Amino acid sequence: MKTKLFVLAAAAVLALSACKNETPEAQQQAAEAAAAADQAGEATIDAAQQGAEAAAAATGEAVGEVAANVDQAADATVEAANEAAAAAANATADAAQATADAAQDVADKADAAADDAQN
Repeated sequence: MKTKLFVLAAAAVLALSACKNETPEAQQQAAEAAAAADQAGEATIDAAQQGAEAAAAATGEAVGEVAANVDQAADATVEAANEAAAAAANATADAAQATADAAQDVADKADAAADDAQN
């Protein structure tokens, strides 16, 4: 890119210096310098367009990768939430069973005490 700009600048200097001399040779050099400047300008524009296209393509790929990573993270979060919900449900069921067992124990003891009181 710097080389192209240097060529463009050199062509512009040649074109300006040729403008001072009206000989056919000077006019030829000025025309060649102008053509070189045009080519350098076109090459610079082409390079900028290619760079922009490459950047856009890279950005598109990066967006796709980010989206895939977000999807994976969301899936992992859902899976973790499901596991946590299952663990909480199991813990709640275990606690309910323990409470029921304790209540049955108390009921059995109450029955035994009632039987003792009747006898």
